[in-house]
Amino acid sequence: MIARRPKLFCPGFKLWLRGDDPKEVFGGGKWRLLEAIQREGSLRAAADALGISYRKAWGDLRNAEKALGVTFLERRRGGSDGGETLLTDTGRKWLKEYERFHERVAKAVDKAFASWAERTLK
Repeated sequence: MIARRPKLFCPGFKLWLRGDDPKEVFGGGKWRLLEAIQREGSLRAAADALGISYRKAWGDLRNAEKALGVTFLERRRGGSDGGETLLTDTGRKWLKEYERFHERVAKAVDKAFASWAERTLK
């Protein structure tokens, strides 16, 4: 019987930024969280939309802000109208620039994969 070669579609990768501490500081999860906050208008709604706890979302962003020395969020306490969470100018810049960085890395990975596949999968 001939072994069937699995079909490869495209590579996948995870990209994050870290400091001296090997723990993740900023990556895809926090990027998606910032996107959701911008879209949903609150941290609680963003956490719900992503299926994570409010406590985890809040802690992750607070830790990233502390490690990076930036402020991603402007928080307005609730009341009868409810609260809201907005991205600061810095938060919007990180969201846009990380997306741009991720896209450039993805294109480089795709190009490297195409080269590898051409040599390997003939």
